[in-house]
Amino acid sequence: MSSIHPPEKISKNEALDLYRSLLFPRRIEERFLRLLRQNKIGKWFSGIGQEAIAVGVTRALQDEDFILPMHRNLGVFTTRDVPLHRLFCQLLEKENGFTRGRDRTFHFGSLEHRIVGMISHLAATMPVGTGLALAAQLKNSNHIAVSFCGDGATSEGDFHEAINLAAVWNLPIIFLIENNGYGLSTPIKKQYACDHLSDRAIGYGIESEIIDGNNVFEVIKTFSDARNYVQSEGPILIEAKTFRQRGHEEASGTWYVPDEQLEKWKNKDPIVRFENYLLSENFISTQDALDKIKEEIDHQIEEPLKKALNAKPPSYHRSREEGDIYAAVQSPESKNNLPTDNNNNKEKRFIEGIQNGLYQAFSEDESLIMMGQDIADYGGVFKVTEGFLDEFGPERIRDTPIIESGALGAAVGLALDGFKPVVEMQFADFITCGMNQLINNIAKGRWRWMPPLNITIRGPHGAGVGAGPFHSESPEGWFMQHPGLKIVVPATVRDAQNLTYSALYDPNPVLLLEHKKLYRSLKEKTSDQCSFEPLGDARILREGEDATIITYGLGVHWALDVVQEFEEEYNRSIRILDLRCLQPLDRDAIRQCVSDTHRILLLQEPSEIMGPMSEVSSLISENHFEQLDAPLLRCSSINTPVPAASDLEEGYLANNRLADKLRQLLEY
Repeated sequence: MSSIHPPEKISKNEALDLYRSLLFPRRIEERFLRLLRQNKIGKWFSGIGQEAIAVGVTRALQDEDFILPMHRNLGVFTTRDVPLHRLFCQLLEKENGFTRGRDRTFHFGSLEHRIVGMISHLAATMPVGTGLALAAQLKNSNHIAVSFCGDGATSEGDFHEAINLAAVWNLPIIFLIENNGYGLSTPIKKQYACDHLSDRAIGYGIESEIIDGNNVFEVIKTFSDARNYVQSEGPILIEAKTFRQRGHEEASGTWYVPDEQLEKWKNKDPIVRFENYLLSENFISTQDALDKIKEEIDHQIEEPLKKALNAKPPSYHRSREEGDIYAAVQSPESKNNLPTDNNNNKEKRFIEGIQNGLYQAFSEDESLIMMGQDIADYGGVFKVTEGFLDEFGPERIRDTPIIESGALGAAVGLALDGFKPVVEMQFADFITCGMNQLINNIAKGRWRWMPPLNITIRGPHGAGVGAGPFHSESPEGWFMQHPGLKIVVPATVRDAQNLTYSALYDPNPVLLLEHKKLYRSLKEKTSDQCSFEPLGDARILREGEDATIITYGLGVHWALDVVQEFEEEYNRSIRILDLRCLQPLDRDAIRQCVSDTHRILLLQEPSEIMGPMSEVSSLISENHFEQLDAPLLRCSSINTPVPAASDLEEGYLANNRLADKLRQLLEY
């Protein structure tokens, strides 16, 4: 049995207090394993054998430090004194849990306790940790962040993006690898080829350490020192060697672990080692004294657990479930908030409208931070942010490495600590590299447990400029089925300006798609003063009685061109409805158009299958079918990737078929 001793002598009371901290999560786990066998909970991820890490780290930190734990870190929650009744309600999926039954086990956090919980996608909270550390740096605060991951997560892209970003920005964050030997059943010899995972720090230019994760004294000393280090020197990577004594989760078992390995680590059990230390120091003289402490802890657990077991399960109320997707929106206290129809001031291009919206918001609100590739000195590949670095400084206009997922995750951390991050995707196509952060961390955050996340993601999108299949996507339809995001696609200079401004002040995550073809080709007179408006209202751009074209983005300009032709040639009056926002969708405006004109053409730039107009078509068919005088028609780009050559791209795009579709609708 390997012995443990503190680096400096501690008192009996201090030793017993630490023992109780170690024992507390173990006794809870043992109780919950019994509940699992009684079929009173559905799943359990055991941290038995790893308590010294969670408890030791938390005790080494200050209360203001953020911790981002994983499955096996119950000791973080108990050491931070998270109320047991509410914790147990969470673990039992009850109404009074942190997620109110919407998510399970440790998929939650508590900002009151400075804990930001995990999601199932490994390493996904590591970039969030960098955002929290950046927030500390920007506030000149003394707090740091500690982000946990397991050995399996070190193969994930977010692990590398987060550490690299933290190193480049010299952030006050500790990255902790709990190396317990297995990624579910895959042993470490099949996971990485280096001798130690901590060796990877060399490639990022940061320091690292390896520690005995089952020695709570070593954990506390290492993290106490590391906390002081990262505040001045930047990030550090710590690999804690440990072992989980049970399966990845209870159903998987440990059959894949050699018996001799189980026996070796059984002798290194952090609680058994600590009990031996207590006995060797004569802090405890008998096993009965240890048993008495266990009984005291069991007594502390029993009442809140009984109360949680008897607590009511969550009841389904559709209005509440849907109502918790978006936070309420309030108009900002702008210095001169003019009405949106005051557009007679100065001619601007589409790109200048976006710049104006960004510039005014950034001038008014210092909590706005922009991140992205080449947005600072270079001004962005489309020069949208040209001059912003000089005006707002390098702390607020920040170049990132090429890390879409890392930047989006960092935005979550910034938003959790009170900032309003804006992330530019250099091209909207590249958002695929950040899908997990956008869908699982950002969109679902508030509905799960988080406060509103005021995050704006800007994406230059669309075809018509010969940019080919990797720089011409219109990805808006991909995100309409993921509740929690607002999706804004401006088509006019006025909307480019005001919807950009409004997106930055909306407390919810907003995906703002800016059409590249419109950047410098579209001009309009608008007010120099931006106006705030709640996102989600469509606008009639042209009145008509014989049919309505419902569209958005570049489709608006295709519609304006074809309608002029048809009105002159056929003397038909055609309405154009610009949706402007695809989520939330203005259902009332759509209904009114069906009621008024009875013929609907749905026009979109993306390919037909699963595009935004599929949803609009379904909405109309289900709710307003009897008011139609002709079949619903869609006009979309063809179902291929976007080609680069101009003749091919012209044939691909929907406007190539628009006149025929409109004629078909009117002649029905």
